[in-house]
Amino acid sequence: MKGILAVMVEPSIIEYQEYDLPTPEKGALLVKVVRTNVCGSELHIWHGDHPVVKDGVLGHEMVGEIEKIGEGVTTDHSGKPIRVGDRVAATYFQACGRCSFCANGDLVLCENTYEFVGRLPEESPHFHGTYATHYYVHPNQYFYKVPDNVPDSVAASANCAISQVLYGIDKIQLKVNETILIQGAGGLGLYAAAIANESGAKVIIIDAVEERLNQSKKFGADYVINLNEYDTVEKRNAKIKELTNGKGADVALEVTGVPDAFSEGIHHIRQGGRYLSIGNIIPGATTKFDPGLLTRKSITIYPVIRYQPSFLNKALEFISINIDKYPFTELVDADFKFEEIEDALNKSLKREVTRASIVID
Repeated sequence: MKGILAVMVEPSIIEYQEYDLPTPEKGALLVKVVRTNVCGSELHIWHGDHPVVKDGVLGHEMVGEIEKIGEGVTTDHSGKPIRVGDRVAATYFQACGRCSFCANGDLVLCENTYEFVGRLPEESPHFHGTYATHYYVHPNQYFYKVPDNVPDSVAASANCAISQVLYGIDKIQLKVNETILIQGAGGLGLYAAAIANESGAKVIIIDAVEERLNQSKKFGADYVINLNEYDTVEKRNAKIKELTNGKGADVALEVTGVPDAFSEGIHHIRQGGRYLSIGNIIPGATTKFDPGLLTRKSITIYPVIRYQPSFLNKALEFISINIDKYPFTELVDADFKFEEIEDALNKSLKREVTRASIVID
């Protein structure tokens, strides 16, 4: 049997290629992709902005059905029994278990985390990205069964956005009755609002898109600040001070990916507060920064890239528990067919759609 890959032969050009489906090695899985999403990281590569990756199979957000099971695999990584046909979500990175970071329990910092990401399709086992009919889950990738009440459209995002912010908010130890300022009301920001709301925190969200701000209220935001209305740092700071009894937010979370948003954040955080940085991931994108203000306010910065693998399971459980409380299904606003991947990427890049999902029949 054969599967099909959507191969980016160069930025902005897709070519569909066919390869034999591999037999999983010991500890691995082969899954049939059901849904895969367009994430911001794909758009950087698609636009040609990535400093290294210029071709290959894109895609990392995915939910799939198990098609073949390698020797020795009887359960997911939480101990739940698995069988062919089960829906699973897998971490888009691996934890090798052999490097110095893994040995110390810092699986999120694994030195070999992207060993199989970005490989060319002609390299066996071929199915390295999720823009394909099938996806190969390597032995050192964690995977988890998807709860029955979580629809495909929501499960496809679990291994990136919600796992990332769930891990970050856990790391920053957000407390009941604290105020968190979330910079950005995209998918990451909305998931963060729901998680913070469930943590008992007061949530303030900043964004420039009215539709996103309105949606954020459905995800637990107590207050919203429109960048178009409060169009200077000073105006936004005054509003945040007004909402926090003059002291500033206890915690801020940057998920915009805009460097200037990061440098602005320290102005809005109280003395002794914490700053969680997730959105800015492109090296070389710079901003003017006031280190003296950071020092005098004694703000602690927590940069977070990826997440400890177990947080994918926690994310799936969070969605399952709260599936009727928050409109998770509204976060995907455009479905595309497998043969329409170029359209999905181009419309996402032009911001004609907020969150594109590719449905693979």
